[in-house]
Formats: sequence, structure tokens, C-alpha cells
Amino acid sequence: MRNVAFTFFALAISLPAQLAPYDVFPPAEPPYYRVRYEGSTKPGELVYGVNYTVWVPPGVKTLRGVIVHQHGCGEGSCKSGLTGAYDLHWQALAKKHGCALLSPSYEQPDKADCQMWCDPRKGSDAAFQKGLADLGAKSGHAELATVPWALWGHSGGGHWAGGMVLLHPDRIAAAWLRSGVPPVKAGEGRPTAYTISEASCQVPVMCNLGTKEGVTVKEGRFAGGWAGVETFFTAMRAKGALIAVAVDPLTSHECGNQRYLAMPWFDACLSARLPGKSGAPLKPMSAADGWIAPLYAGEGEIVAPVPAAKFAGTKEKSIWLPNEAIARDWAQYVKDSAVPDTTPPPAPSNLRVTGNELTWEADADLESGLAGFIIERDGQFLANVPDRGKNPFGRPIFQNLQYSDTPTQPLVQMHYTDTTAGTGTTHRYRVIAVNTVGLKSR
Repeated sequence: MRNVAFTFFALAISLPAQLAPYDVFPPAEPPYYRVRYEGSTKPGELVYGVNYTVWVPPGVKTLRGVIVHQHGCGEGSCKSGLTGAYDLHWQALAKKHGCALLSPSYEQPDKADCQMWCDPRKGSDAAFQKGLADLGAKSGHAELATVPWALWGHSGGGHWAGGMVLLHPDRIAAAWLRSGVPPVKAGEGRPTAYTISEASCQVPVMCNLGTKEGVTVKEGRFAGGWAGVETFFTAMRAKGALIAVAVDPLTSHECGNQRYLAMPWFDACLSARLPGKSGAPLKPMSAADGWIAPLYAGEGEIVAPVPAAKFAGTKEKSIWLPNEAIARDWAQYVKDSAVPDTTPPPAPSNLRVTGNELTWEADADLESGLAGFIIERDGQFLANVPDRGKNPFGRPIFQNLQYSDTPTQPLVQMHYTDTTAGTGTTHRYRVIAVNTVGLKSR
């Protein structure tokens, strides 16, 4: 089978101590922390160098979990992981649940074998857990080594996150697999298949891919994506797994607007599963309390989800969603990806004016992120910051987005220079946040 969500390249490579372009990344001053490990030549260990950057919500006393944003295969995607922990939208989710936000960046050389890191059994599992322990020591949060994980992965990162679900189900609160899944069926040319355990079926999982990855568009580089997802989903669901599929109706392998479904989905799963006391086991999710819909593969009519007790179809060909609100969001997402939001974003804070330079702080809207800011001077509109956010793959966003759904470098700052302010005059300024559905803060 060709192109199962992404392509592996097998080349003989020589690994230098520091690989460009992985040597340019944002500074890691508190509340950010970073560790880096060299690649290993020992059998079974990670062959590539790797950076792990973590953001710890300021003021949190004891972390309840860690959210992992895992990039995909290829040098460009791997480099994009360097900014994942700086994403304001993902930070809003982490802050709400008292979690750290961690983003790896595996230093895979161009066209090298992606499987050497995206298969966690080849050393990235051990390196990841070592990174958590070392970052825990650096940040003063030793609990980082033991708290539960919520995993998001794109392409090879989806392969990695799904593999971790099958290896460590007791540690994982939820996992979102965008355009990549682990192998669960043995066959020629495939990596060694994983075993599906009963415990792994208790982890809420969302398989998310673009319709152009073999769902409705059957040709192209990523046309084999749907076959891999369908195999994984069917094997898991047949064993009663709490798993769903959400087909992005607009995209191919790029991430599109998936975060606007991923955020409320993770919010629901973390609210239900994270223990109230540090060190306690994850709380189970009740399959009977979920909502069910027939598996939708991008064609035909979308059948609205119903409470699990009212579903009369075939379980093996149905998807499981955690609650009614997520069921509504899912139905909207698979229709046009325009997941709604009716709540305004948080108001900016700590506005400072020095001469004609304005700086401020703001949290992103949990549901819809942050599109930008409106600057007012003396009660009148002055400027939009930025004029328009950049995102070639979905809704424009303040921090701009790369292919693997992480902010661009250099990171966009909350800053504005008022070049038209009169000399020797006093002005009153206001800053208003705007989310990606156009709602304004106080």
C-alpha cells in the first residue's frame, strides 16, 4: 500500500553534532525550558538529535498533565516543532487544565528515515520520557516525569502519538492523530505492527485527515492516507475503542482548521479524565455516556450523532464522541470546518506605553484562538495588529501558522508603534482582542 499518511525514506546518513536548520529557535527563558540530546549510535536508541521545549503556566503549583504537540516527518516539519510550545492557543488549553505544553523537534536530516523517530520503539519513547524528567528538574516541577499525557500529532507525529497510546495507555488522557496512524496490521513493507490492548481502547482517540488524502480524492502524494486510517480505526473500534474519525472537507495533508475541533475535544477529554489529585490514576470515560454516529468518509449525507443508548447502527462502523457539544462541533467540522464559537476572547492585560511604543499581554480564546488586536487612541480606531494574520492553510491567526500547525519564526510580538502620535501630547489607548470568528473582547 502506498503513502500510508506519509512516506518513509531509508538512507544511510551521517549525523553531525548540530544539524542546520535546527540551530535557530526562540529563547527558552522561564516559563519556557529546553533540553537537547545528541543522536545515539547505540542499537535501539534514538539516532537523531532532539530538542524538547516546554512551557509551564506561570503560577501553577503542581502540574496535572502535559500536552504534547508533535510535528510530522521531514526537515521542514521537524524544524517547525521548535515553536510549538510558544503557541498561545495551545497554551490556553494547557493553562485551563494546569498542564505543561511540550513540543519536540527531532533533528531529522532532509530525506532521512522518518520512521527512526516516529516509531517510538526506536528510541523516541525513551528520549521523550528522559526529556520529561530532565525538564521537570529544570523547571522545579518534578511531577512532569509522572503526570498524564495528552498527545497531538501530525503525519509522522500521528504515527508516534498513536504508537504511544498502544504502548502506554495508562498514561494517556487523549490522543489526536492528524494525517498519520500507527500500523496495527502486519504485512510486507510495513513497520512491525502494534498489539491493541483492552487498556488502549479506553483512551479517547480522534483520527483526523483531509478529504484529499484518499477519502474523496483518490490520487496524489497522500492518497493512501485514508486506507491507513480506515485500517487503524476499524481494528480499534471492533474492540470497543473510544475512537472517532473527523474528515476535513477542505484539505489534503496540511492541518487546515483542525485546531478548532481539537481544542474543545481535548477540553472535554481532559475535563473528564484528569485526576483531581496529583499522582492519582486517570479517570475512565464512560462509553455509554458518549454520542455515536455512523462513520462518515466524506461522501453522502452526514448523519447527526445521537446518544449512545439511542444508536441502532453497527458499532464497528460507528464513531464515538465524548458528549453532545463535541458531537455538534464534529458535525459542523466535517461539513465545512467552520466550528462555531459564541463567546468573546479574554481581554488583553498589562498594557504599557513608553513614548510611542505600546506593549501588552493576552491569552488566546480557548475555542477560537487569537486573530489579532484592535488599537484605539482617544476612543477612536487607530490600527489592526497585524493588518491580517497569515495562515495559508486555514483561518488567519495572530501568530501565523506553518504546515505542521505551529507559529512562524520570528515569533510575532504584542507590540505597536504609534507613528502618528503628536509630540508633547497625551493620549489614552485601548487594546481589544479579536478571535478567529471575529468576536471582540472587552
